[in-house]
Amino acid sequence: MNNLPAPFAPLVAGGDGLGRYPAEPRALALRMAEVYGVAADQVLPVRGLTHGLELVFRLAARDGEAVEAPDAEPYQALAALYAAPPAGAPVAAVILRALGSPEAVAGMAERVAPALLVIDEGAAEFADAVSAATVIADHANLIVLRSLSLAYGLAGARVGAALAQSRTLARLASVLEPYALPEVSVRLALQALDPSRMMESGERIAAVRRERERLVKALGRDMPVEPGFGPVIMARPSDPDTVTTALARLGVAAGRAGERVRLPVSATTEVNDRLLAALGLGVASARPHRTGQAVRDTKETRIVCAVDLDATGPVSIATGVGFFDHMLEQVATHGGFSLRLACQGDLHTDPHHTIEDSAIALGQALKQALGERKGIARYGFTLPMDEANASVSIDLSGRPYPVFEGTFSTPFIGDYRTDLTAHVFRSLAEAMGAAIHVSVTGADDHHKTEAVYKAFGRALRQAIRIEGDAVPSTKGVL
Repeated sequence: MNNLPAPFAPLVAGGDGLGRYPAEPRALALRMAEVYGVAADQVLPVRGLTHGLELVFRLAARDGEAVEAPDAEPYQALAALYAAPPAGAPVAAVILRALGSPEAVAGMAERVAPALLVIDEGAAEFADAVSAATVIADHANLIVLRSLSLAYGLAGARVGAALAQSRTLARLASVLEPYALPEVSVRLALQALDPSRMMESGERIAAVRRERERLVKALGRDMPVEPGFGPVIMARPSDPDTVTTALARLGVAAGRAGERVRLPVSATTEVNDRLLAALGLGVASARPHRTGQAVRDTKETRIVCAVDLDATGPVSIATGVGFFDHMLEQVATHGGFSLRLACQGDLHTDPHHTIEDSAIALGQALKQALGERKGIARYGFTLPMDEANASVSIDLSGRPYPVFEGTFSTPFIGDYRTDLTAHVFRSLAEAMGAAIHVSVTGADDHHKTEAVYKAFGRALRQAIRIEGDAVPSTKGVL
């Protein structure tokens, strides 16, 4: 009876299929294998890294054996859940929270054999070390635990993976409870690991690493510090209680570990500046960067777009349509802002959906970044390119109104459909909430198209420029 589907669908958005009990997460295992660089039969999806650790403790408890683990959370909390093995019981597993070289891991695996060597790599993406998973094939007693919690922002979904040889994973699976991984978590994990997300995920991780290095230098001038695991810095201030209180006043969550304070590292400079300001080591930024992000998933495309109007880079575009990538790069470069956009679209059908939906996502991200549009110049005006001349006028009024005057005789430039150019600017106008008037003349359709995108970038550069603090409207609102 327990495995029968519910008699009706749940009353939640996006709940299709959740009335059925979850099946084996094979698709997730395959995608994790690609991401982690191991064979498909070397992946066991689990309910977060902690769940992977718990399976190790369960396996040992079932066989009356012991587990050697670090004296820290969550290891000791898990140990307390299971009955202590009898004195002198053999060691079933040794858990290490370390990111040593694969050679060091291999040496350790040989020393502890036949006991399992379990490597906690929950924060591996934030470190320089090569994953211990690279030596799994040579060591039957090695288990590497990975997590989507920190690197992919899915701490609340509880998804991770145990990586090991198939026989070792079968031992773990023997103590796995039924329906261990909820379908909702599987869906979220597959979305987070979709190829369209990987570029932005990589940039986020890189930003945290850059910010962690900056904070370590700034904090190190005032107190002993050491990088923690992942997006964390462990600091030893002279008065930890005063520090945590000061951080709390500025909305920075910090934890205590004895005399050390666990400081979080954000990918956002402004958040980290608040941390420094709370410690009297800097002044919080007067104006945070104007950033926006759009995630668009349809049956035809999967897109992530992120912009920062107050940074000139990075600019990374990957839509699968080469000429369109080049055009969006022109928009960002001439617009003077950071743009990252990745799209997985149905290019086997036609580039239409990819181009249209990417324009919509870009417009949505720009709209979010503009926010209340305080202090912007609002209007943007022109661009000749050889014989071609493009004129683009923008009003960031919040009211969409597209106008496109110009024709193209060449149907394709590479895989890019020239007839979609007008469609792109209509989608941008509607998604941004802007009046965009485009006029282009010339003889070479390549030049004409490129001139339009460059002119749009230049006009946008003028319109998003900060000139003050007021909303540029007699109404007081846009």
